[in-house]
Amino acid sequence: MHWKLMGFFILVVIFNLCLNAQVLTVGLAYFYHPEWWKMHVWLVRGYSGLSLILLIWAYRITLPRRVRSLTASLPVLLGLQFLTIHLKTPVPLAIAHPLIGFTLFSVSTTLVHRVSRFLFPKEDETV
Repeated sequence: MHWKLMGFFILVVIFNLCLNAQVLTVGLAYFYHPEWWKMHVWLVRGYSGLSLILLIWAYRITLPRRVRSLTASLPVLLGLQFLTIHLKTPVPLAIAHPLIGFTLFSVSTTLVHRVSRFLFPKEDETV
C-alpha cells in the first residue's frame, strides 16, 4: 500500500510541475517567441491525461475523501478551461479562463500538500 501511495504522490508532484512549466511556456510564447506555444500545448495535453490517471488511481487506493475530491476536480477544471477557449458564445467565456487556471493551480498545490500530509504524518510535538 505504501508504494502505491508514494507513486500517487509522485504523479501529483509531476502534475504540479507540468502545470508550472505550462504557465512559464505560455508566458514565453506571449512575451518572447510564439514557438513556445507548441510546448505549451504538449504540456496541457500531457497533464490532462495525467489528471485522468490520477483520478482512476485515487479511487483504486485508500485515500481521504478530501484528496479524492481534489483529484476529481482536476479533470473537471481542465474540461472547463477547454470549453472556455473553444466554445463560441455571445458572451466570451474566455474571460473566465485565467480564473479557472488559478483555481486549477490552487487545487493542484493543495492536493500536493494533502497527499504529503497523509503520506508523511507528523507526530504530535509536545514540549
